[in-house]
Amino acid sequence: MEEKKTTKKADTAKKEAPAKKACCKKTAAKAAVVIDVVSAGFKAGEVYEALNSKGALTVAELVKATKATEAEVLVGIGWLFKEGKVTVAEDKYVLA
Repeated sequence: MEEKKTTKKADTAKKEAPAKKACCKKTAAKAAVVIDVVSAGFKAGEVYEALNSKGALTVAELVKATKATEAEVLVGIGWLFKEGKVTVAEDKYVLA
């Protein structure tokens, strides 16, 4: 059986790669969070329960405690602020 011989053609003219454009770092697209009045009330309840059980918490700690997104936690905090049930002490939220 005869082996096939491969030959490589030598490129006499090297092709230049196009210059890379300076661009912004691409990040993964975040999913849109749709919050209506009912879900905002439930998130406020979750935030309230977390603050009631654990005391003063930061937003990051509330996100972990409630297993909600940061946007949902902030909506819940806003709801509680409007009702006068939350205050801020040293960058942490605490029940009033």
